[in-house]
Amino acid sequence: MLTIASKAKRFNCITVKWSLDVQQLADKRAVLIIIDGMADRPLIDHDYKTPLEFANTPNMDRLAKGGLVGQLDPISPGIRAGSDVANLALLGYDPAKYYTGRGALEALGAGMELRPGDVAFRCNFATVDDDFRVEDRRAGRIRKGASKLAKVVDAIKIDGVPGIKTIFKATVDHRAVLVLRGEKLSRMISDTDPKEEGAKIAISRGLDGSEEAKRTSAAVNEFVKRSHEALREHPLNQERANKGEKAANIVLTRGAGTIPNLPSFKSMFDLRGCCISGTPMVQGIAMAAGMEVVDVKGATGGIKTDYEAKAKAVIEGSKDKNFVLVHVKAPDIAGHDGDFKGKVRTLEEADGLVGHIIDEVDIGLNYVALTADHATPVGYGAHTGDPVPIIIGGPDVPASRVLKLSEASAARGNLGRIRGLDLMPIITDLVGRSRLYGS
Repeated sequence: MLTIASKAKRFNCITVKWSLDVQQLADKRAVLIIIDGMADRPLIDHDYKTPLEFANTPNMDRLAKGGLVGQLDPISPGIRAGSDVANLALLGYDPAKYYTGRGALEALGAGMELRPGDVAFRCNFATVDDDFRVEDRRAGRIRKGASKLAKVVDAIKIDGVPGIKTIFKATVDHRAVLVLRGEKLSRMISDTDPKEEGAKIAISRGLDGSEEAKRTSAAVNEFVKRSHEALREHPLNQERANKGEKAANIVLTRGAGTIPNLPSFKSMFDLRGCCISGTPMVQGIAMAAGMEVVDVKGATGGIKTDYEAKAKAVIEGSKDKNFVLVHVKAPDIAGHDGDFKGKVRTLEEADGLVGHIIDEVDIGLNYVALTADHATPVGYGAHTGDPVPIIIGGPDVPASRVLKLSEASAARGNLGRIRGLDLMPIITDLVGRSRLYGS
């Protein structure tokens, strides 16, 4: 028979145990791995397999077997999502409410100062002929010397539209960022990038009939023209031509944007987040959301990156953060290049990163989610509106028992089909940070 004292002692033990359980729940962590362009479509000449089915991915398969597996529509079924809006949605920000153009995200991620009223653009070094017809939108994916070219472009002055200053910076490979600074600017203008080889560069135009848009588009058109004048005789391009390489002889602009007004990630989900990515756009979203951006040496945002360094950064970041975003760019590049073998290789390399993370993060206590921001089928060389696989592994999720992660197995998984905006609420609930809806 229990005495009053023994009852009190037992009650105190239960109270202490409950407090510890709550503390453990509150301390759970989540890692979100976004493998850019991972999803694909079956190809006849590869036995009707996708690169993901073809690839040897034991770690992704291991995560899938013991976790929730399903399909995710980055925006909604059939919508071809850009990486910018897709990553916003995956982090819980509704693009219909918060998207203000990709250029600003690229600029933030590139470490450029953005002021209210500035308009930023994502840019490509490209190759055009004497008639301004695009021969290569990526200038042969130029990987060396872009910073030298950027210096002469940054010196360009816009004389035809007074009161506008240009700021230009090379980022990753053929990519760059342009910022226009001045009064009466607008992001409501069209691109100069025609988005296809063989077409002439486009003339930027205002999209809303405003004087601000007309003024901004006129400045962009002059900038593009002057970039060609500055680059076509550049010594680096002469060297490239002598080697039979594509000359980076013009800058094409697209994705005009202004600073987004995002509520902080912490206020949205009660999670302390950090971001590990070599891609300026993803870094820019994280910065706009108030997440810490971890500088990882060797994380390039290109086809070659240091996966071991990224894995170490995840482990280090999870010591004082309870949410870590990891972004891998390479499979998307292979998809855009139509390179089946290259995409298989990059997926296998990314699988090594996944293995490091699930071995070190302890999914017996914490959670690891893996998905893609969109599909980039090698047969198309562009984004499509297909759903992408999603896995959530952790200590108390139902096991799917899927043996091989693929687009097809994801369709038969135990999670069903969700939207990009559904992902963070699910993760937040699993780690014990969700707010009660109702009473």
